[in-house]
Amino acid sequence: MALLGAQLVITLIMVSVIQKLGSHYSFAQWILCSTGLIRYLYPTDQELRSLAGVPREKPKKGKHMENGKIGDTFHVPRNLNITLESAKVMPLDVVHLKFYTEYQWLLDFSVYAGLVYILTEVYNHLYPIKDEINLSILWCALVLGFALKMLLTLWVQYFKGEESVGERSTCIVSGFAYLLVAMMILIIDENTLEIGLEKAYTSFNHSASLFLDNQGLSSTGPASKIVLKFFLAVWCGLLGSLFTFPGLRMSKMHWDTLKYYKDNKLLLLLLNISYASPLLLVILWIKPISRDYLTARIFTGMTGPLMTVAAFESMRLVAVVIAVLLKLALMPLYLQSYLNLATQRLENQKKEAGRITNIELQKKIAAVFYYLCVVTLQFIAPIIICLFFTLMYKTLGGYTWEGLYKDILIEECPADKPPKILPTMTPDSNEKTVIQTAQEFHLALDSLKQIFTTDVFRGLLGFATWWSCFTWFSTTAMGMVYQSYFSAA
Repeated sequence: MALLGAQLVITLIMVSVIQKLGSHYSFAQWILCSTGLIRYLYPTDQELRSLAGVPREKPKKGKHMENGKIGDTFHVPRNLNITLESAKVMPLDVVHLKFYTEYQWLLDFSVYAGLVYILTEVYNHLYPIKDEINLSILWCALVLGFALKMLLTLWVQYFKGEESVGERSTCIVSGFAYLLVAMMILIIDENTLEIGLEKAYTSFNHSASLFLDNQGLSSTGPASKIVLKFFLAVWCGLLGSLFTFPGLRMSKMHWDTLKYYKDNKLLLLLLNISYASPLLLVILWIKPISRDYLTARIFTGMTGPLMTVAAFESMRLVAVVIAVLLKLALMPLYLQSYLNLATQRLENQKKEAGRITNIELQKKIAAVFYYLCVVTLQFIAPIIICLFFTLMYKTLGGYTWEGLYKDILIEECPADKPPKILPTMTPDSNEKTVIQTAQEFHLALDSLKQIFTTDVFRGLLGFATWWSCFTWFSTTAMGMVYQSYFSAA
């Protein structure tokens, strides 16, 4: 109970920090406004008239727009020689952007949740827990819920209006494609791909059946393995569809960033390592070329394998965290590459014939900065999902960062033990006391622990972590193929 009290103190402190300092110190705002990002300003009507030689029309009597403004729409050549002015991104510029509030809340809350998790891990290392609730898991679950909600909100936008037919079709096709891929992966033997679902299902089926029998309910098992895997495949298809356009956007920004920094060899190396890191993470779950190679094979001149099994498990967790931190460190470069789309659009327009209205030209340039937070959400949401799935996988799966197993979490299996019986209430008591309510809650939690064992969490969260990394890489790889094809054309 001492640890639970300490976790409550950490939680209350973090809530107070969010309330008092959240509006003054924002990591999300710092990334946009303090990392040197440059935005491009669209040309004014006066500049366009001067360059195109269009005389200013005299306002006609009675021809007024709303708020007393005079309509001023004119045409200019598409190949007009325009040089865009630039300006540093400032806090007053970003507060009015589309989805800025959602972006700021998601990233800042993720930072706070990460701090809670780190403080809890430090405290747990000093004073190991046994039966108390780890409140940092609740924070991680909330972050995952917010990130998935943000991706779903952006995904729904493609199903609104008549102008998003192509995006809507892409989401649907990619969703069914990932559904098919997930169904094929779920039938692969786990001696090749160690996702741990077979062991998780066996443990869950056994513990749930035993729990129901102890409650006087006959049961042969809570659910069929095929049904569970089907719903997992549906979830995989949905997540793949949600990751599709973030992956395409990421590949576009990566392609442009490589072009802008082609003379900086060190930065190019970091960019390519960052891009390929999800593939390296996916390989770590392929047993013949990862676990067997590092934990079973003994090389010439050595007396044992390179790593112990526990060290290998910890290495996978650390690898995900390093990949995420590298992505975040390079995030300003990718965002600047996106903002440079304004000049790219203008250069592409100069190759076209015909004329364009001043309003359309200005919207084309202004839209790049207007959707900056949407692009930023597409960049960070998949990263956050992969990171916090990994953190939950580490804690609930009973792993450590040091490459050692926690003995208390490896002891199995609580399902073999009879469940604790709730204390009976005396006939004279009309209402429950606080102590009795706490005891019942604690016993109900023990009952859940008997069903959702360590093996269950290792299977579900391990698969969720691996699939997130897999879709993270596959969508960006698909976007890179797209970029290569059209650039060559």
